[in-house]
Amino acid sequence: MKFAVTSLAFVLAAAVGSAFAAAATPAKPMTAQQSKMSTCSKDAHTKGLKGPEYKSFMSTCLKGGEAAAPAAAKPVAAAPAATAKETQQAKMKSCNADAKTKALKGAARKTFMSTCLKGDAAPAAAAH
Repeated sequence: MKFAVTSLAFVLAAAVGSAFAAAATPAKPMTAQQSKMSTCSKDAHTKGLKGPEYKSFMSTCLKGGEAAAPAAAKPVAAAPAATAKETQQAKMKSCNADAKTKALKGAARKTFMSTCLKGDAAPAAAAH
């Protein structure tokens, strides 16, 4: 039993010692590709790119540094996305109000909301 405790203490001391040694060792410098990847990624995140836009930007940036061309185009594309979101929210609010006014519940409400949000019932919603 005493041997097991001593062995465990030795193993823990060795692990802690190696952790400190690893922390004291300077990090390897990044390769050119890693540096480029880091820079492109930071640029993409600064621009708020996500999903397919992020992938496209990263691909272009990593291939030849044409990051300036997509970057200039992205803010223009980002503005309509925000507008589309606001439009969708406004449409949702209007459709909800119409469904409530018509006292729709259950499947009838679900069908109405689906049609309304697709835009088929938008003129009726606007007329109210």
